[in-house]
Amino acid sequence: MKTFLYYIGKAKDPHANALAEDYIRRSDRYSECKMAEIRPDRVDIWAKHPNAKKILLDPAGKSFDSGAFAEIFSKAEMSGHDLVFVIGGHDGHPEAWKIRADLLVSLSAMTMPHELARAVLAEQIYRAFTILRGHPYPR
Repeated sequence: MKTFLYYIGKAKDPHANALAEDYIRRSDRYSECKMAEIRPDRVDIWAKHPNAKKILLDPAGKSFDSGAFAEIFSKAEMSGHDLVFVIGGHDGHPEAWKIRADLLVSLSAMTMPHELARAVLAEQIYRAFTILRGHPYPR
């Protein structure tokens, strides 16, 4: 299983991006994890990752606590599917992407900068792996 965190739009805050990159690096110890900027007009994540579960971050998506979020990873590991997370840009996701997504997830009902959302998601990905491996980090 591999985990991909894609985001739409340039990262403006180097500190927030460095924090997200740190959590992705930590997660890479448990499973191959990558983070990259994408442009919707140039990338088709369905063609690029045909068998992966596509999870889009959206304010109208489902909220999870950390344990339930970790279950997404547990199921993906058991089924051998990759996980693809996509954080939208200032205008969100293209509507065609939303209807094709396997799951819409909300990080919070509060509005936050996209760079911060990237850091929060990267930390939750790391937390999910540590929960599943019994690591003391999530205490």
